[in-house]
Amino acid sequence: MTDGTGALLTGTRRRERRAGPGPSRRGGTRPLAVLAAVFTLAQLALVRPVLGLGWDEIVYTSQVTSHHPAAFFSAPRSRGVSLLVAPVASWSESTVLLRVHLALLSGLALHLALRSWRGLFPTRVLVTAGAFFASLWVTLFYGPQAMPNYWVAVGALTAVGCFLRHRADPSSGGPLWGIVAGAALMAWMRPTDAVWVTLPLLVLALAGRHGRSLLALAGGLLAGGVPWAVEAYTAFGGLRERLAEASRIQGGLGLNIAVDDQLRSLGGRALCRPCTGSMPHPVITLWWFVLPLLAVLGLVVAVRARRALRTAVPLACATTAALPYLFMIEYAAPRFLQPAYALLAIPVADALWHLVTAPRGKWRPAARTLVALGLAGHLTVQLAVLVHTVDRNTDSRRDWARTADGLHRLGVRPPCLITGHEAIPIGYYTGCSSGSTAGNNENTTAGEILRTADRIPVAALTGPGGTPPGYARTWPVHRLGGLQVRIAPAPGSGGPADVPRAR
Repeated sequence: MTDGTGALLTGTRRRERRAGPGPSRRGGTRPLAVLAAVFTLAQLALVRPVLGLGWDEIVYTSQVTSHHPAAFFSAPRSRGVSLLVAPVASWSESTVLLRVHLALLSGLALHLALRSWRGLFPTRVLVTAGAFFASLWVTLFYGPQAMPNYWVAVGALTAVGCFLRHRADPSSGGPLWGIVAGAALMAWMRPTDAVWVTLPLLVLALAGRHGRSLLALAGGLLAGGVPWAVEAYTAFGGLRERLAEASRIQGGLGLNIAVDDQLRSLGGRALCRPCTGSMPHPVITLWWFVLPLLAVLGLVVAVRARRALRTAVPLACATTAALPYLFMIEYAAPRFLQPAYALLAIPVADALWHLVTAPRGKWRPAARTLVALGLAGHLTVQLAVLVHTVDRNTDSRRDWARTADGLHRLGVRPPCLITGHEAIPIGYYTGCSSGSTAGNNENTTAGEILRTADRIPVAALTGPGGTPPGYARTWPVHRLGGLQVRIAPAPGSGGPADVPRAR
């Protein structure tokens, strides 16, 4: 490993001196820019900007809008996504405009993240790595959405790439700012994920006594994580209390094998909680098993080429990024592993190029054919799952919009309050506040709901097979699709809402 590290340092410095700031270096960025542009256009074409906001998106976006009440913000969440959408959501209700804004930002972020690896791998490897990550259905689906995981992924790519570049050339100051930016972006979006991703980097910086890298990592993590820590004291009673509440909401962090849950989610399930049902077809999950094998092959190739460090580090960071979501929670969502996929993409791309260039004689055409067929099949599977996922989510969000229209016809208009089944998304689409008396989104009490009904329209929703809340059982019942809607009688109507509230 010592020889490999020395070769990395010497080889990288020589390449940087030879390349200089001339046209060849500028030309190396053009393929990355083209890739980013294609990624942006693919999001807009395949996911479609008209896709309504999802549940979590509503929580993040409603924090910065002036046209919708803010939804309950639970302990595990961070304000990074809200700030990301604020330039549009703070003044416009247009979902299309918000999707275009996020698609453009996500394309630009991918371009910058891949640029941070220049000089460590050939441009063709970086373009292939970016194309692999960008072509995953989970990346295309969440790129234009107001969700944090994609941004943790590009922050991880940036931080790890800049860390290796600075290690290769300690005299360069530019990569240090990249470390700060990448670590801050991760912590800004999900502080706990940022810690897991950067653990190997922190260990390397400490073990190698790389004080500037260590300072940059710590500074970035603090810059992104301090707002979350401050909010822990102002809204949750302290840092320990917020972490405990976050753990409770996620089912209690501990030893929980969620590998099978992640496999079930690969068929396009945005959230697998509880994660029951059959596994997707093996064709859909095959890439998930091939991915680590290719990454290990990339490491073997790098060791033989005496450049192991630049491959081992992203592999280590991908492993620590994935650990909590594979072995510490009781549910799954495919977006949780986006940082791991982004980091694995580098050694995977290196391995693919080795497969198509290393064999000699009659084996080279066979290897190239096998890789080409594998990539074609992979892209077909990813596109099929993406189309299915987009269609299903479009239908569910249209159902929320139809329910909101029905509530408007029943007289539930802003200002108003929605409680019960799917209160957060339906409340947002209706323009109402949302309230819950129990569960992970508990933010009110039955008494407060009844007092609110004295001032504004209140509707309690009950899903199929559900039981209406006690405070709403005497309210008039209406049906909207598969929902039972109980609406509090207007104040002064002589109905149940006028009875004394002492309970």
